[in-house]
Formats: sequence, structure tokens, C-alpha cells
Amino acid sequence: MQKIIKPLIKFKITSILVFSFVVFTSCVTGQLGKRNNEDFKNGMVVSAHPEASKVGIEILKKGGNAVDAAVAVQFALAVVYPNAGNIGGGGFMVYRSAKGEVNALDFREKASAAASRDMYLDAAGNPIVEKSLYGHLAAGVPGSVAGMVEAHKKYGKLSWKEVVQPAIDLAEKGFEITKRQASELNGLHRKLMDINVNGTALVNLESTWQERSLLIQTELANTLKLIQQKGRAGFYEGAVADAIVAEMQRGKGLMTKEDLKNYRAVWRKPITGNYRGYKVITMPPTSSGGIALIQLLQSVEPYPLNRWGHNSDSTVQVIVEAERRVYADRATHLGDPDFYNVPQKQLLNLDYNKKRMADFNWSAATPSDKVLAGVIKGKESEETTHFSIVDHDGNAVSITTTLNGSYGSLVAVKGAGFLLNNEMDDFSVKPGAPNMYGLVGGEANAIAPNKRMLSSMTPSIVEKDGQLFMVVGTPGGSTIITSVFQTIINVIDFNMDIQSAVAAKKFHHQWLPDEVYVEKDAIDSLAAEKLKAKGYNLLYRGPIGRVDAIIKTKWGSYQGGADPRGDDLAIGY
Repeated sequence: MQKIIKPLIKFKITSILVFSFVVFTSCVTGQLGKRNNEDFKNGMVVSAHPEASKVGIEILKKGGNAVDAAVAVQFALAVVYPNAGNIGGGGFMVYRSAKGEVNALDFREKASAAASRDMYLDAAGNPIVEKSLYGHLAAGVPGSVAGMVEAHKKYGKLSWKEVVQPAIDLAEKGFEITKRQASELNGLHRKLMDINVNGTALVNLESTWQERSLLIQTELANTLKLIQQKGRAGFYEGAVADAIVAEMQRGKGLMTKEDLKNYRAVWRKPITGNYRGYKVITMPPTSSGGIALIQLLQSVEPYPLNRWGHNSDSTVQVIVEAERRVYADRATHLGDPDFYNVPQKQLLNLDYNKKRMADFNWSAATPSDKVLAGVIKGKESEETTHFSIVDHDGNAVSITTTLNGSYGSLVAVKGAGFLLNNEMDDFSVKPGAPNMYGLVGGEANAIAPNKRMLSSMTPSIVEKDGQLFMVVGTPGGSTIITSVFQTIINVIDFNMDIQSAVAAKKFHHQWLPDEVYVEKDAIDSLAAEKLKAKGYNLLYRGPIGRVDAIIKTKWGSYQGGADPRGDDLAIGY
């Protein structure tokens, strides 16, 4: 029988429910979310929605590998998790085979050929915020379908038909929405109605959505059938492409048939780095996440975090000062490597990152207006979603994918049944002006035709002594990088089990604005007062990140960490 682990915070409860599978609801108590981990020998899937996790584990049980399961989960999330799961968005994949082969796939969206540098500015040169966030003009050319086709073509084991079918079933027969989803869809009712005058399955015209309401998406099922039958041509050409272009014309968007037909996912060399004897394999640009993650790890490695303790004032201070400097570098030096010469080698230089930390003062916070990007010689709502998968043989996949804001641009393609992204906001609409997450960018990430916008997504895999150790990633917009970073150090420096590391409360600093975002109870009152006295501006907010991770134990079994901040579910067998 397969087992499903779903963590709860604050209560020490272990319950077993019997359906066609066994459900283990695990215990958590205290600040760090202590719990009894279940071990699984044959494989594990951790994703943002229970139905998608079930799809992934069934693919593994049929003999599929981690990539087969990842493709199936990606398409399933497009059905059951429409606020971030998608075929109308894009993302990144980091892959490690059981033999240690690594690869990275960039299926990030692109700007249309008709996009222009100042397309979201008014006559005075100021950003028109709504234009890059909502409606047809906010959408980049989607990459998710092309990415899944490429991944499956290179590494898949089962047939394409087999891995797409579960998503078709979920769309055609429907699935019961969660309480969280009912609340979200009811809250967006008016906006979805206003933007989608021709209707969308996400709008309930008869009543309000309720927990366990059945969501049937017939148009999306038909689109998935075309993708199943024709592969990438089923999306980027033919009836679906016609529907996308017709939708663009209705809303004065830019995407054309040529934009769609010309889109390609790109294989890239992963970034690797070392931290306290562990090897970290992560995503290169167009993601900023990999470079920033390695920079953060290099910046804090000289400091005794374990001795100071988890989220102590000294630990928080060092991490915040590292984040301040790394995000300043991100704003200046990172962009699409096909358009901009990213100084990757210099940014990943250990001496460079140590020198960046040399000027911080223990007695006082470094004001962000005094921190500039390092001098290089020579020259994302937070509604992304992540899933981690390991198969029986030890192949591992870490995928982060997004529409950008929750439910993307809110534009549902009439006749095709899926939402389009609002990723154009991830460009520097105007260099120096913040995007929806408050991130500031520069010339490296300025809008240009056919260019990929910079991302914070940080799908990552960690090795120990040449063996698989951890698969990790998260949604969270600008907080993605710091959430992945803190989860890794929670395990390595603070000796947490994977569920505790995922559930632990987090904090975040991104250079500008000069504020430390803190989850409630992440920092105790005494540490908080010490930090405030040094000039750190602590701003308490809601959940940070939604990490889904897997760890391989020293006994060779797998344990999953499913973030209790959402409906996330870890399933092993």
C-alpha cells in the first residue's frame, strides 16, 4: 500500500485513515515542527496538491521514472492547482540521474517579438502597474508544454500518452476542490468575470464555491487531449495556438502564431557549489535563484551558525546582511544569458562573496542605500509551485513552475480552458522600479523582444559524498531563494529532519525595500529586540515560502517534507 504524509503544525497528532491507501497525518509540536518521519524505499512525490501527488506516485508504481512522474504531476497541477500549476506559464527543472548525471532545463516564458522596452510606461515615463499585471498584455509566451516535451523526450520511460492521461481524467471527470481553493476562487469571482467576458470554468455562476465542490474543466481536457496526441504541436500550433492568438486579439495582447511556433525550451548547464562538505546543484540564469543561493551559502559558511542557534539574533543578522548584498548583485548583474553577459564566474567566486561580507558591522545594520552591487571586472505573487520527485532507482527531479501572480494574468483562453501568465512583470519594466514583489532590476533585465524575464525560482538538488541527499524548492516570488537557502541550512547546520526544516518559520530580506520580512514567531522576542536596537526594521507578515522537499537517509530510504502552509502532500511507497 502507498502511504501519504500530510503535516499539521502545532498539534501532536498521528492518525491513520484507510481508503484505498493509508494516510499518515504526522505530528508536529513546537517552533521547529518536530514530527515522526516515515521512510519509503521505492520513491516519493511531494507537490502542492494532493491529487497531483497521487498522480505522480501512481506513475512511479507503474514503472515510470522520476521524469515521467514529473511530467504527469506538471500536467495534473495545471488542472487541480490553477493558481500556479499551468500549461500557460513556464519554469525550470533540475535533474540528477541515479548515476550522478545532472542537467537543467529552462522553459521560462519569453517576451513576444513585438514587445518593447517601454511598453508599460506612460507618457511621463512612469510604470503603469496594472498593464504588466493583469490582462492580455501581461502574458509572455508560455514554456511549460515545450519543457515537458523536452524533458520526456530526453529522459522519459513510459509513453507520452500514459503520462498525460491522468491530467485529462482530472479535467474531464472533475476533482473536489479544497477549502483553500474555494476561498480563493470566490475571492476572485468579480475579477475573473470582468476579464473573461466569455466565461471560464473557474467561475461558479450558480452559487459560491464550497469545499469539495466538483470542478470540471472540459475545455482544458480537450486541450490536454491535443497535447497528448500531437506533443508540442498540439499546443504551439493548430487549434490551441489559434485560440491563444484569438484571445490576444480580443484583449489587445501581443502574442502571435510565430511567437508560439518559435518558442523552444533550452537545456543549460546546472550551477554547482559546495557548502560544509555538501554539493549543491541548482538552476543557472534565466533563473537568478541558483547563483544567489550559492552566493548566500558562501557568504555564511565562515560563521558558526550551529553554535549560535536557529534564528538567534546573530544568525539572523549574518543571514540578513548576506541577503542584502546578494539581492543587490541580483538587481544589477542578472538577466537572460542569451541577451546579457552574466558575470557568473565572478559572482560564484568564494573570495568575492567573503569580501562582500567584510564590511558589515556587528553593532549596527548596514543601510541598504549604502550597499551597492559588487564591482565585476570585465563583465517572481508568490503563487509559483514546486514539486520534488525521486524514483525507485534514485533518479531525482526538482521542478519549479509558475504563472507569476496567483492565477497569472487572470486571462482564461476561450475554447482552450487554461490561464495565461503575467510574467512580463518579472522584467524590469523600468530599471530601478520595483515589480509586484518589490524586486528592483536594472538594464540586464530590461524588456526586449524574444527575451526571457529573470526569475527567482530555485529548484535544487543536494549531494553528500557523491550520493543523492536532498531535493528541494519552493514558490514564493522574491522569497523563493531565501526559503530554499534556509531549508538547506536548517538541515545541514541545525540538524532538523526534513519536515521540521520545511515547516520552520522563516524570514527574508531582499536589499530593497530595507525591511526584514518575518513570519510570526520566527524570531523570539529577545532576539527581535536586539535586532531592532541595531537598526533592523522587522516587518511581520504571513507565510513565507511553501517548500516541498525530499531527503535520502543514511539507510537509503526517502523522507518527505510537505509544507503545512498549504495543501501540500508528500506520498511515498
